[in-house]
Amino acid sequence: MTRVREDVMIPEEHTDAVTRGLREAFGVTAFDDISRLTGGHTSSLVYRLIVGGSPYVLKIITRPDDPTRHYTSMRIAAEAGVAPRVWYTNIEDKICITDFVNVVPLPMSRALVAFPALLRTLHALPPFARAPFNTTCTFLLNKGPMLDGFLEKCRTANILPQAEIEECFTRYAELAAVYPYDDEEMVSSHNDVLKPDNFLFDGQRVWLADWEATFLNDRYADLAVAANLVVGNDEEEAAYLREYFATEPDHYQRARFHLMQQLSHVFYAMAFLFMSSSGGWTMAQRFRSSPDPAGPIDGTVPDYAEFRRRVWAREVDLADNDVKLMYGMVHWRRLSHSVGQPRYREALRIVAGGRG
Repeated sequence: MTRVREDVMIPEEHTDAVTRGLREAFGVTAFDDISRLTGGHTSSLVYRLIVGGSPYVLKIITRPDDPTRHYTSMRIAAEAGVAPRVWYTNIEDKICITDFVNVVPLPMSRALVAFPALLRTLHALPPFARAPFNTTCTFLLNKGPMLDGFLEKCRTANILPQAEIEECFTRYAELAAVYPYDDEEMVSSHNDVLKPDNFLFDGQRVWLADWEATFLNDRYADLAVAANLVVGNDEEEAAYLREYFATEPDHYQRARFHLMQQLSHVFYAMAFLFMSSSGGWTMAQRFRSSPDPAGPIDGTVPDYAEFRRRVWAREVDLADNDVKLMYGMVHWRRLSHSVGQPRYREALRIVAGGRG
């Protein structure tokens, strides 16, 4: 008999679709128990179901998007052991049922090896479809009206003092002028690895969750953004890249990775500072008096490593407007530091020279 808590209800317009899914996946028309899963800042309805004594995840997409690419990519990834097992998908109903992973804390030292190994497997899969949108840092390399509009909004939104916004655009122009489009580097990508919530660890292995943003993308986008979560120094970077490439990376690979990291800092600085400016505050009004990134804000931006640790420990909520501001500022300060180092100029030179 289906047990439904009073505060957990599947909307009536989706009940027939869920019943169809249960019948096709498990040969039943009811679940034993249900609870709502609210993490991940998704607009979808996500539930933990108990069916036949086993837990599963039911996800109902409520946006008008076509989930064909999403479900196809997720099935391919699940078959390769990169995503949890997929029991059911229905494109018309926009629902899927997958295994539930009982998540336990993942030590960062283990993630330093697990993440690049997982991405190596993902990037070797048959090519995912291309997408009509790009929510990753490589968006900044896609010339056209959408990019022009985004850049103009960032330039005029008072997200940084004028001198700093001009500096940000200068660094962006340097990167965009050098970083190449290369079909050989376009691989099946997850494209939403900036949040530790999308890495699921059960104590034995790691999976990737939330496949809505998947499409064919530059391999270094996933690689650089995931590294921002777990790589803290040159030694860790070397280990991370060796695990991904399964050999010692060459000068060109290290240089391209480094430039993609800087492009990601530009992108997240622009995007999160712009999002945080939606309240119409000026910079002076938005900077208050505490260095705590989870609390009030002032001109003291926390150390990148400390903020990274807090993100990893789920101590900050990127849905919070103040945290969006601090997240953007952390990326901007990290970029400002990195481009002042000799490695940045050397990476520009190496990548500009090409593979040969």
